[in-house]
Amino acid sequence: MAVKDRDRFSTATRIRLLGEQTAARVYRSQTKRQARRSRLTGRAALLALVMCSLIVALAYPMREYVSQRAEIDDLQREQRQARERVERLRDLKARWQDDAYAEQQIRKRLHYVMPGETGFIVIDPHAAKQSRTDLGAADRPWYSNVWDGVDKSDASGQ
Repeated sequence: MAVKDRDRFSTATRIRLLGEQTAARVYRSQTKRQARRSRLTGRAALLALVMCSLIVALAYPMREYVSQRAEIDDLQREQRQARERVERLRDLKARWQDDAYAEQQIRKRLHYVMPGETGFIVIDPHAAKQSRTDLGAADRPWYSNVWDGVDKSDASGQ
């Protein structure tokens, strides 16, 4: 033991102990500084990278899915409207197959009368008050506009 006690007080042993203590302090201060410097660990960074890549990878398919669902809804709406139109046209066709309906429409639209009947056309009393010249140029037939132009040019020459 005397050798051990003597060795404990030797200069080399003291220097070695001081070096180990200093190294331990430096190592502790570096680990504390690193812990304070960055809270993002390698696992957290990898998890964030994986999550970002999943979001980017799924963004386009989700957008396509939503747009395709909207297109499907539009097409179903158009199909429903087309079916309703077909039903209306079938009803109209069935009505035109009836001779009484066809005769009624011919009398109404073409002003046909049966032999021995007297035909009358009722004119709207408000329409009689409005003359043809009061109508705008776009509301009148083209030949009326031409004739009015001729009349105006003839009147300005006198």
